[in-house]
Amino acid sequence: MQRIRKNDTVQVIHGKDKGKQGTVIEIYPGKDKLIVQGIGIAVKHMKARKQGEVPSIKRQELAMEMSKVMPVCSSCKKACRISAKVLDDGKKVRICGRCKEIMR
Repeated sequence: MQRIRKNDTVQVIHGKDKGKQGTVIEIYPGKDKLIVQGIGIAVKHMKARKQGEVPSIKRQELAMEMSKVMPVCSSCKKACRISAKVLDDGKKVRICGRCKEIMR
């Protein structure tokens, strides 16, 4: 079971953006990387290549490792570890490690 999914709120626990929270935009499970909205932004200066083209500064989010973020629980609003539990109907759900509530 995936610990972090798309549209989850995560908190950065390591690096230059430590302590910031954002929403997961995209996940690369084979590489164990993800992209978080507004975090890990790189600035790229774009040179004008053709006549009439305007040079610009482009900002975009870079992929970061999954081990550098922790999911934020929707009920207790804190970064937590995730555990899995099988319900009576056979459905597998994610459980918050702090408050033991089901993660949405």
